[in-house]
Amino acid sequence: MFRIYRTVEGATVPRTDETGRFEPGAWVSLVNPTADEIREAAEKLSIPGDYIRAALDEEERPRTESEDGVTLIIIDIPMPYPEQTILYTTMPLGIIVTPDVIVTVCLRENAIIEDFANGRVKLFYTAKKTRFVLQILFRNASYFLQYLRQIERISDRLGAELNQSMRNRELIQLMNLKKSLVYFSTSLKSNQIVLDKTLTFQPLRMYADDTDLLEDVIIENKQAIEMANTYSTILSETMDAFASIISNNFNNVLKLLTSITIILAIPTMIASFLGMNVPVPLQDEPYGFLIIIALSLIVSSLLAVAINRKGWL
Repeated sequence: MFRIYRTVEGATVPRTDETGRFEPGAWVSLVNPTADEIREAAEKLSIPGDYIRAALDEEERPRTESEDGVTLIIIDIPMPYPEQTILYTTMPLGIIVTPDVIVTVCLRENAIIEDFANGRVKLFYTAKKTRFVLQILFRNASYFLQYLRQIERISDRLGAELNQSMRNRELIQLMNLKKSLVYFSTSLKSNQIVLDKTLTFQPLRMYADDTDLLEDVIIENKQAIEMANTYSTILSETMDAFASIISNNFNNVLKLLTSITIILAIPTMIASFLGMNVPVPLQDEPYGFLIIIALSLIVSSLLAVAINRKGWL
C-alpha cells in the first residue's frame, strides 16, 4: 500500500493532504507494498528498486547509502507487539530522498509515520526534505524513550507482583522485557552510527538549523541508549533477586506444610499405638477415648508452639 501526501503551504495554516499524485515536493509512504507497487514507485520516482526492498527486510541493519543523487537511510524503529510474548521489538524504516520527493518504506504501519500523516507534528513540510528526515529521526528517538519508560513501569508492576508470587509467569514476563531491552539497545547503537555518519559526511544538504536539529537527535538517541543500558542492568539484577524470592517463598510453603504434617502425625501415632489388638492402657477406662483425644491435643499443641517459636509456622 502506498499513499502520497503534500503540504499545502498556501493555506492560512499549513496542512498536509493526501493527494495521490507523484509530484515534486511530495511524500510517498509505502507500507508493506506489493511487487507491482514497488515497481511502479521505482519507475515513476527513478529510484533503485533495491532501496525499497532493503527496507522491507526485517533483518536489514541501519545504514546510509547514496547513488545517482538518491540517498537511502535505514534506521530501526520501536514497535509494540502486544499480540506476541515480547511486548516490544524493532523494525527497519527506510527513508529515500530524491531531488524531487521523499519516500518512506516500512513493513508495517507504525506510530511515527502516522504522526506525520495525521498532522500531529508541528512545522512539518513535505517539500523540506532534509528537515523532514531529521524530524523523523527525532520522532523515532522520542518513541524509543517513551517505550523505555513504559518498560520501566511494567517492570515495577511485575516486581510488586513477584514479592508474593511462587509462579514463574511474572518472571517470564520480566525475561520478555529483557529481550525487548536487548533489541532496543542494539538498534539504538546501530542508529547512532547512522546519525554520526549523517553529521560527519552530510549526505543531505543541511543548513545551520538542520545541523542543530541533528545534534538534538543525537543527544536524544544517546539518552535512549543510556536508559536502555541502565534498565537492562536493573532488570537483570531484578530477575536474579526475584528468582531467589520465588525460591524462598516456595521453601516457606514447604516448611509450613512439613510442620503441619508433623503436628498431625502425633494424634495419628497415639491412635495407632492405642488401637492395637492387644491389651493397652485405658482400655477399661470409661473416659479412655476422651483422655486419648485430650492427650493428643495437648501434645500437638505443645509441638505447634515449639515449631512456631522456631519460626517454621
